[in-house]
Amino acid sequence: MTFTVAPNTITRLCGLARDNGFDLEHGRDGGWLAFASTHTRLRLWLSAVGEQVYMVAVSQQNVALALADRGAPLASPLPTGSHGAVTVTTVEDLRSVVRRAYQLANALPDELLHAYQDQTRNLPTSTEAERLAVQRVGQDLFRDGLLRYWEERCAVTGLAVPELLRASHIKPWAECESDAERLDVFNGLLLAPHLDAAFDRGFVTVADDGTVVASHALDASARELLGVHVGLRLHGLAEGHRRYLPWHRARVFRAAITK
Repeated sequence: MTFTVAPNTITRLCGLARDNGFDLEHGRDGGWLAFASTHTRLRLWLSAVGEQVYMVAVSQQNVALALADRGAPLASPLPTGSHGAVTVTTVEDLRSVVRRAYQLANALPDELLHAYQDQTRNLPTSTEAERLAVQRVGQDLFRDGLLRYWEERCAVTGLAVPELLRASHIKPWAECESDAERLDVFNGLLLAPHLDAAFDRGFVTVADDGTVVASHALDASARELLGVHVGLRLHGLAEGHRRYLPWHRARVFRAAITK
């Protein structure tokens, strides 16, 4: 399609992309402005129809799927190389989508693994202390990935104090069969401290629909004090989490313990 976006809108889109991590302008693709980043491999395209409809397309399918609830889907026309697009109707919503795309691009599967491999490639592992140092690199990357994925909020309570939040593996680091599993952002939940402890020790688990399920090992008083009540849910659950949650329910959750 012919490029028809007004000059003032082009300026606005370029500034918005730059302010949210996409600092490389890659010209035009039909009716789209193309962007890249020095910090992520994700490519981004923006376009607009007047000042009422804004369009965002991305180059990674997993990011496109994760953005699906942020706007209305756009089937066509899409820029070459994109794997999905959404439309929004306000600049604030546009900014939210672009910022979320950048966060997800550095957190979704393989991105943390690539960063881990890059940072540990030349680190020694001959002693236990050296191996623990390498493991710490991975654990720090994993925590950063979960903070980005859940936008620095507890996945259940919404607590937005990053210093208090815990990066909880669903399938523990030591039980994982590969670094890809250990560093898969979907193998983790970002939780407030009390929920992290309860999840880690099997007093609560998460159903495939996101419902937080309490063990019978917790009596009514303990559940009330922990805030574990009927209807409590985990937000932001994706299909990737459902690959790991059955392991937690089968191996960690205290389902068989009764009051």
